[in-house]
Amino acid sequence: MAGLAALLVAGGLSTVATPAARAADNPYERGPAPTTASIEAPSGPYAVSRTAVSSLGVTGFGGGTVYYPTSTSDGTFGAVAVSPGFTASQSSIAWLGPRLASQGFVVFTIDTLSRYDQPGSRGRQLLAALDYLTERSTVRGRIDSSRLGVMGHSMGGGGSLEAAKSRPSLQAAIPLTGWNTDKTWPEIQTPTLVVGADGDTVAPVASHSEPFYESLPSSLDKAYLELNNATHYTPNSSNTTIAKYSISWLKRFIDNDTRYEQFLCPLPRPSLTIEEYRGNCPHAS
Repeated sequence: MAGLAALLVAGGLSTVATPAARAADNPYERGPAPTTASIEAPSGPYAVSRTAVSSLGVTGFGGGTVYYPTSTSDGTFGAVAVSPGFTASQSSIAWLGPRLASQGFVVFTIDTLSRYDQPGSRGRQLLAALDYLTERSTVRGRIDSSRLGVMGHSMGGGGSLEAAKSRPSLQAAIPLTGWNTDKTWPEIQTPTLVVGADGDTVAPVASHSEPFYESLPSSLDKAYLELNNATHYTPNSSNTTIAKYSISWLKRFIDNDTRYEQFLCPLPRPSLTIEEYRGNCPHAS
């Protein structure tokens, strides 16, 4: 390509990058170029539809709600399964469904088989939910089954780490104030954004999110976001900071959309909503 460009320039011609050419460079890129305002907004560029999935029609998890971009003109989308925490239902993480789907993802907020399931079980249920999404769901034709991620709150966050450990082909993992008795995750090969809260007394960052992050391979695309003036339950309500960096992480690694690198690197600085942010930049994959 470089030689061809040189010949064109030498011949007095020039090339102009077109949207079509850009799309060909990254066929997974979806939506307009992002801005700080667009990723902090309550909703993104896509209108969102939803469909309920009964627990009676699935195996391996407890059903849930699928949120997806209504339009089919952009082709398929990446997909994300999200697990609630201990004793909680999908309603506790429901805000993430339309928020993420409106940015160009199919999002499955799930109920678990039992509200008391431990992280290992929640990890298996997240994978079962992704398998249902891509193989049996009514929206399977809208999903690129090679571009999948997991998220979860509390024990669901611990479950997202378990899922990433079990299925290295996942493109992104985001544990939100995650809880797990396993503190070390050197096996994980999935780009992981660990989100903790400075005021968390259920899964304190010193014994959960921080060791989770530090144990991830140094060669892995990884980041640690510690929310300022936040608690263990902050991810249960609509939160602009969680949304902003989750969207950026999912776009960057599920869609391989480098337009979102600007929000992750250079590393965000402490602010009214960020206590601390660590990570490795620039991201490689």
